[in-house]
Amino acid sequence: MAHLADLLGHDHPLFVYNLASLERAVGGEGVDTRLLADATEKAHEAMRQLGLDTSNTLASELYQALNASVRRGHADTILAKTTYVLLEVDGEVISFNLQDVVENAHHELHFADRQLEHARRHLRQEIIRRYAEHEKTDKDMVHRLVEEAGLKPERDKGYKAMTIDTTQSKPTMYAIGDIFSDVFIQLREDESQVEEDEQGNEWLKLPFGSKPPYESATTVDAVGPSPNAGVSAARLGVKVSLLAWMGDDKVAHQTREYLDRELIDHSHINSATDTRSNTYYVLRRGAERTILVKNEDYEYVWQAPESRPDWVYLSLISNSSWPLHEDMLRYLDEQPGVNFAFQPGTFHFKWGTEKCRPLYQRAKIVILNREEAVDVTGGSHADIKDLAGKLHELGPEIVVITDGPKGSYASFDGKLVTVPNYPDIAEPFDRTGAGDAFASTIVAALALGETMETALLWAPINSMNVVQKLGAQAGLQTRDEIKAWLKKAPKNYKVTDYRG
Repeated sequence: MAHLADLLGHDHPLFVYNLASLERAVGGEGVDTRLLADATEKAHEAMRQLGLDTSNTLASELYQALNASVRRGHADTILAKTTYVLLEVDGEVISFNLQDVVENAHHELHFADRQLEHARRHLRQEIIRRYAEHEKTDKDMVHRLVEEAGLKPERDKGYKAMTIDTTQSKPTMYAIGDIFSDVFIQLREDESQVEEDEQGNEWLKLPFGSKPPYESATTVDAVGPSPNAGVSAARLGVKVSLLAWMGDDKVAHQTREYLDRELIDHSHINSATDTRSNTYYVLRRGAERTILVKNEDYEYVWQAPESRPDWVYLSLISNSSWPLHEDMLRYLDEQPGVNFAFQPGTFHFKWGTEKCRPLYQRAKIVILNREEAVDVTGGSHADIKDLAGKLHELGPEIVVITDGPKGSYASFDGKLVTVPNYPDIAEPFDRTGAGDAFASTIVAALALGETMETALLWAPINSMNVVQKLGAQAGLQTRDEIKAWLKKAPKNYKVTDYRG
């Protein structure tokens, strides 16, 4: 009972005495204890959805994670059933009430100034409700005792919780492509070599027939260009559904749990029985890597989303998936208002430009690197304007070409612009997923109503942060985090007209 008083910040002299009277009235059933247990259970479930350890999270970390869920547009889902929930962590009380959390986030309140009052109102009401509705109590007696104990303050009269919908204008994306687990094997540089052949191709060398030691091995689930794009967009505030294919093994279960934490709808993921999920092996040497790839044999069948998305995002997908592309194109023909983003994958390039021409024709935006643009168009590697023009001839309204350390180029609205890379904050640790972060951030920014110029400034920031961490998703940013990087960007970090 003293703990309830702590959560409520309530020091009325009759509080403990009158609640003890209520407990005697219900036969000592522990209504107050059950209420505390329910609140703690709800709080811990919300923390798990936030990806937090319920036994090892600081109060300030929990507060920041709750605020971040608002910025990412996920708070309404996570906090749907926590109106009266308050949790004491390290002697500090944290509110899980959606209205409190939204106010904390929107007003950027410091931890010491955090809002608690909406949850406290609901907790007072929940205490009253549980005792008043108990079969052993008299309602009039309950209301008299709680009023004497200060649980019906004047400010609670007529209080109505605001209806908050943080997803009211949230754009939607349907991401399509293969999903897999990456096993990162960090090679020792004294046990491996990189050599260049006469054609300029680099080859990774390991001693054959021996047992070279390696430094470490780490598994990262739920990756691939389209899943990476989905997580990127979701963290920026887009509502994402994913169409992908997996087995029915432990990896598939772990993948779904991870996507739940990222609040990505995985109801369209197909799990094939008696089949393994895709696993790639990433041989890392420094920040560079060679990826060993094996795709399982799934049945690639198109599934239309239940409701029309604002964007369809297509990237890497299996060689056996062409019939799905045809069905997807028919769906897009029937839905002219849906924007189509195309980040071509390995087999799109292998199939060739002619076969993939309908994809380019339907695309609102195409994002690829300079070498891929040459492969698709047959244009001159030395002439960005020529490459962009030839890509436009295939159909897309917006063309984005990345160019490694030289930055990126974009052609749209009759102009060709360039943007530099955001300066690395440290030497890159792992380059996996940098391109996916770049492409998906542009699409997410456009979905959120930002201009193309703004999208081009956001994208290199996400790429820069991704290469600082292992895997394609750990470094993906929220909208507010990207805006914070923009505030401290160097003066030359801007979009300018390309002059060749």
